[in-house]
Amino acid sequence: MREVRFPDGTIVRAAALEEREVNAAWRQHGLYLDARWSPTWPAQLVDWPDLGTPSDDRAATEAIQHAFALAADGTHVEVGCLAGRGRTGTVLACMAVLAGVPAAGAVDWVRRHHTPGAVEGSAQEAWVRAFAERVGAAGQ
Repeated sequence: MREVRFPDGTIVRAAALEEREVNAAWRQHGLYLDARWSPTWPAQLVDWPDLGTPSDDRAATEAIQHAFALAADGTHVEVGCLAGRGRTGTVLACMAVLAGVPAAGAVDWVRRHHTPGAVEGSAQEAWVRAFAERVGAAGQ
């Protein structure tokens, strides 16, 4: 698990499934991109195929915005997928956009502040740019 601090001070924890702490007292909300997490705590599951993009762009966008708003208000939020890189990195890049990172640099920002392997492939990179357009932050 890795703590990611965004430029606006918002903190999110990112994790791979194998790092899952089932009874983590610190966790108040989870945003998970793989059903294998099967959370028993407050969470949202987004249908997001491994190495791909979400099945429902609108639902994923709303889930990311909601989780980021919770984290910005001080709620302890965890984001996770199977390996904690591709889908998790894509969500973190979207959250970076919400925190004020320009859309064009969000993927690089996450690769510097989370893991170099974050955001796997051109489809996920394009999804970050499309997310920024959907939330009105493309020109930041």
